[in-house]
Amino acid sequence: MSEITLIEVETGPNPTAAVIWLHGLGADGSDFEPIVAELGLPANPGVRFIFPNAPHRPVTCNGGYVMRAWYDIISLAPDSREIDEVGLLESREIVRAIIAREDARGIPSQRIFLAGFSQGGAVAYLAALTHPTPLAGVIALSTYIPSAHLITSDLSEAKQMIPLFVAHGTDDDVVSLGLGQQALALVQSLGFNPEWHTYDIPHAVCEAEIADIGVWLNERLA
Repeated sequence: MSEITLIEVETGPNPTAAVIWLHGLGADGSDFEPIVAELGLPANPGVRFIFPNAPHRPVTCNGGYVMRAWYDIISLAPDSREIDEVGLLESREIVRAIIAREDARGIPSQRIFLAGFSQGGAVAYLAALTHPTPLAGVIALSTYIPSAHLITSDLSEAKQMIPLFVAHGTDDDVVSLGLGQQALALVQSLGFNPEWHTYDIPHAVCEAEIADIGVWLNERLA
């Protein structure tokens, strides 16, 4: 964990649950930090939000420019992505290390949610649905599943109980609505029952979406 920096925000003392929130390509852990105060979560039980910073790496589709990225994107089209699966798997290990760290601090995996926006959501999907033990839930925002076989080859029946909140903007011109729907169809075919939301927004998060996430989290934290 020493090579990964992160931001932590706690909604109350002695948190009993955690949310690991992964940012999108080129952003950093501070990107979603302000959302915590907008979710309407009670101070008790407290929740620890963890916002890791992705490693810096060259991104091929951006001309090799070095930026924070969970994995390299080699090429992209409206309804497809070619990515570096090695980098994706490395980022899964980063998430697993954070989960293990929280477990050592007293929050078991069953009380840990994974959230991610765009590229971060792709990592959240993979990390949660292939984790050795079930997690509390997944929040997948404006995202996609770039390497379905990595999930389908490492899925167990226990993980099919994980609740999923999946949301996408209907005007998203970065990760198309079609890509989001492909991911939705895949997890449904695997036996999951995601809560699906769409919003009239581009590649972003809106107030109504934040409110819906807050409701969903509160229901599962109660």
